[in-house]
Amino acid sequence: MNRELLRMVDSIHRDRQVDKEIIFTGIEQALISAAQKRYGATEELDVQVNIDRETGEIEASIDGEELTPQDFGRIAALSGKQVLLQKIREAEREVVFAEYEPKIGSMMSGTIQSKKPGGVLIVSLGKVEGIIPRSEQSQAENFNEGDRIKFILAEVNLQTNRVQLVCSRAHPDLVRRLFELEIPEVADEVVEIKAISREAGHRTKIAVATSDPNVDCVGACVGVKGSRIRNIVDELFGEKIDIVRWHDAIEDLIVESLRPAEIASLELDFDNKAATVFVKPEQQSLAIGRRGQNVRLASKLTEWDLDITPITEEELDQMRREDMESRADGLFNERLAQIEQAEATEQPTEDRLDELIQAAAVAEVEEVREAEVEEERSEEAFDAALREAAASKDAPADEASTLDQLNSDALDAAFEASAQPSVSFELNRLPGIDTLTEAGLREAGLDSPEKILAGGVDALVAVEGIAAEHAQQIIDYLESEEAAP
Repeated sequence: MNRELLRMVDSIHRDRQVDKEIIFTGIEQALISAAQKRYGATEELDVQVNIDRETGEIEASIDGEELTPQDFGRIAALSGKQVLLQKIREAEREVVFAEYEPKIGSMMSGTIQSKKPGGVLIVSLGKVEGIIPRSEQSQAENFNEGDRIKFILAEVNLQTNRVQLVCSRAHPDLVRRLFELEIPEVADEVVEIKAISREAGHRTKIAVATSDPNVDCVGACVGVKGSRIRNIVDELFGEKIDIVRWHDAIEDLIVESLRPAEIASLELDFDNKAATVFVKPEQQSLAIGRRGQNVRLASKLTEWDLDITPITEEELDQMRREDMESRADGLFNERLAQIEQAEATEQPTEDRLDELIQAAAVAEVEEVREAEVEEERSEEAFDAALREAAASKDAPADEASTLDQLNSDALDAAFEASAQPSVSFELNRLPGIDTLTEAGLREAGLDSPEKILAGGVDALVAVEGIAAEHAQQIIDYLESEEAAP
């Protein structure tokens, strides 16, 4: 009997992967339960059962009196058997939980064993079974009994009498694991998967990045003629997969995530993680996608709320001008605040007061000097105009006689010529020229109609903010009669 007991323990250990010590302990507790059933379970009853782990010999006693298993009786033995089976099931459940709990999130494979009402699939994993609820299945997939499939182990639930393994075919990590399986650069962590958003059976967006400048992360995932990504699409029954390049800058990531739609402009609210995405009217439906799928997946990928808003070309130009002006005002106000803060924190020492007085004096001297130079220039201009007027009247060379012979019209012309300031061409008269574009024209040396016409369209296009159509419009304006002096 002892050898039979040892063989039974060894058989249970091999078949169910339960530790032998747990089995021996269960048998001892089963015999104690049988003795209590046979002789009555009271607090005064002292039952002792010990099994030798090497020989299988059983030593049992009640209140010091030695017993043999035959003394327990048949009914007590059946009761002890139930206790033993319960202990073995509990031990087996703990073994299964300890084995599969660390595997949550990993990809596994199994065979469809049966289909239950409601669309639940029972998957055989060898010694245990898993379930795939209808909510964790893709709508584009249809499996039959005996099909071998891949899935993600989503949950491991420890229940009263068993361990429930919940598997998933709709989990985003299934795409991640398939990429690791099919693409060596992802498995070797040369290409990193930054984010995934998925609607199982329809479409998936995946953002990838790499720290190796010699590796094209998107091209590595697609493969030659799409060979790598095709295997993943086939495993997912034709599900569309968009691979986008990851950017740390959120505005660039939003533009990438909404492809293939083209984005005109963005307004970002960093406090609420919300963005208003402006697109041209013909791009609106493409940005939103079928039933809002494209913008919904892009929002999940970036973790920002995205609002698609159509905008015309005129509204876009107006918005850009207002944005430039607001930026300029912001820079000016920031610089002004820095100056005021510096002046407020500066100590009014005597040396500083002397410096301010000296600077004011120098500024006053400079103003006086500039006024004198301007006056000299005005006198020289007057003399030149006077001589020109005299020459036009065929006056004699003597200056005195010249003054006598000049009439009042010549003097008026001389005064008017000397007082007339030199006025440069106002570039803001040109069509579509704002402050920033005017500054760019002057910086490029195109500050007069003659220079602009000489440079032509090519010179205008080289200035930031002027497109080819705009440049041709400026040339046509200058060549028209309205632009003529």
